[in-house]
Amino acid sequence: MRLLWISLGLVALALGLAGVVLPLVPTTPFMILAAACFAKSSPRLHNWLVSHPSFGPAIHNWRAHRAIAPKAKRLSLIAMAAAFAISLALGLSWQMLAVQGSVLVMMGAWIWTRPEGPDQR
Repeated sequence: MRLLWISLGLVALALGLAGVVLPLVPTTPFMILAAACFAKSSPRLHNWLVSHPSFGPAIHNWRAHRAIAPKAKRLSLIAMAAAFAISLALGLSWQMLAVQGSVLVMMGAWIWTRPEGPDQR
């Protein structure tokens, strides 16, 4: 079971790192997932990730307060709008656009309504 959690954590970590350079791939959710997987399997990897200067604060903010920083909220919403704009430019069918738009609106509303955390108020 430990190997499964480490493997899932490494996949999530890889996806999160890809999100650093790919604008439509989210970084923070994958890092939070990786931290959760490592917490169940590898204290060393978990400690490295939660103490990382770039990724650690977002993980801590989510764990302690279920909060998303305002900058992360804005970037997420911009990425969602960009993904939808690309779909429009590619000329996807109205059915696909309707499904994608509905999901993006629901996810965007969920992200926007999360607290910003104690340091962000």
